[in-house]
Amino acid sequence: MKEHCSHQADCLKMIQLILDGEATEQQLARLKANLVSCQPCIQMYHLEKEVKELLTKRMEKKCCPDQLVERIKTKILTFS
Repeated sequence: MKEHCSHQADCLKMIQLILDGEATEQQLARLKANLVSCQPCIQMYHLEKEVKELLTKRMEKKCCPDQLVERIKTKILTFS
């Protein structure tokens, strides 16, 4: 198992693409092959995944108050 990754910046970009669901099958296969032998990439993958999960949980969807929605609609209608 490698203790040092010489492609860390590229690996981080690939990890982020995968976690965002934007990676190609080829990129996914390449990262899986890398994770078998690269300890820093394994740690980076788990850290990025955990950060993404925490951010997702922390983001709270709040609706605008109805009064604000009506004011915006009124402004839009009177603008045109």
